[in-house]
Amino acid sequence: MELDARKLRILKAVIDEYVLSAAPVGSRSISRRSGLNLSSATIRNEMADLEELGYLEQPHTSAGRVPSDKAYRLYVDSMMRRSRLSEDEVRLIRRYFDRRIDGVEMVMQQTAQALSEVTQYTAMVLPPVLELNRLRHIQLVPLMEGRALLVVVTDTGFARDAVIRVPEHMRVDELEKLSRLLTARLYDCRMDQVAERIQGELGAELRERRAFLSQVAETIERQMTPDARSVELSGATNMLHYPEYSDMAKARSFLAAVEGRDALYGMLKRASQVEFCITIGAENDLAPLQDCSVVTATYRIGELPVGSFGVIGPTRMNYSKVVSVLEYMRRSLGEVLSNYIEEDE
Repeated sequence: MELDARKLRILKAVIDEYVLSAAPVGSRSISRRSGLNLSSATIRNEMADLEELGYLEQPHTSAGRVPSDKAYRLYVDSMMRRSRLSEDEVRLIRRYFDRRIDGVEMVMQQTAQALSEVTQYTAMVLPPVLELNRLRHIQLVPLMEGRALLVVVTDTGFARDAVIRVPEHMRVDELEKLSRLLTARLYDCRMDQVAERIQGELGAELRERRAFLSQVAETIERQMTPDARSVELSGATNMLHYPEYSDMAKARSFLAAVEGRDALYGMLKRASQVEFCITIGAENDLAPLQDCSVVTATYRIGELPVGSFGVIGPTRMNYSKVVSVLEYMRRSLGEVLSNYIEEDE
C-alpha cells in the first residue's frame, strides 16, 4: 500500500525525532514539535495505521513507537535529502587530508580516522586494488633456511610482503641477484601483467629457476587484491556510546564481528560494484550487524573506481549526514591519491 502525503509526513517526523532522541516517539511529541498542524489524536490514529502497515513498531515497555527497518528503507529511498556539511565538519576532514602523505597506507588510515570522527560511527576503508599500479621494486630477503620474504613495492606507495619457499641450496647472493634482475626487467610494469611476464619471458630465460619464479609470480598475483587484513578500521568502540549497545553481550558480539574484518571485507568488496550502497538492519547478512545500517561508497583515481569505504552505525543513524560526508570524502580521497601518484612519478 502506498502511503498518502499525511502518513509520509508523520512517518518522517517520527524518524527525525527518533534519530535525535533514541527514545520511543509518542503522538503528543510529534504534535508539539513537528509543525504538522495536526491534533495529537489524529497523529495517534495515523501512527496506529503505520504500525499495522509495518512502518512503526511498539516496544513492550513503552507507549511510544519506533521506526522499523521498512520505515528506514522508505526514508532512504524516497524521503532523504542530502545535508550540507558544516564548516567545522569540512575543517575536520581537511585536517586529515592536508597532512603530509607518506604512502597510500597512511592515506587509508587517515581516511578511516576522519570518517569515524566526523560521523561518530565505525568507519572502514578498503585500499585500492593494485592491478593498475606499476611495479617499482622487488626484493627477496633471506630468512631461515628454505624461506625468503618476498617484498613488492608499487608506484603508489603500497608495499606487500609474503614468505615463500626457496629451493634447497639457493644462495643469498643468488637471491640478491634475482631481486635486482626482477626489479630491472619489470620496473614500471603494470601489476596485472607482472605474473605473466615472470612466468613467460623470465621463466624461459632462467629455466633452472622456473619453478621458483612460478611461485614468485603466483604470490605477487595474490598480493594484488586486498584481503581482510588490509581493511582499515577506526572507531569500533564508537558504537558503545549509543543506547542500542548498552547490553554488553550485544556490544561484544558487534566488536568481535567488526574487529575480525572478514565480514567488513566482504561488504566492501560487494559495495565496490556501485557508487553508493545502504543496507539496513536485517538486510545485513551477519547477525551482529542486523541492528545496524551500513553505508558505503566507492572512490576513484581519475575515472577509475579503485576502492570502497563506509560506516556502520545504528539503524537510527543520520543517513543524510552520512551520505553527504561520504560524498565529500570520496572526492577528497580521489584527489589526494591522484596527486600522490603524480608527485611520485
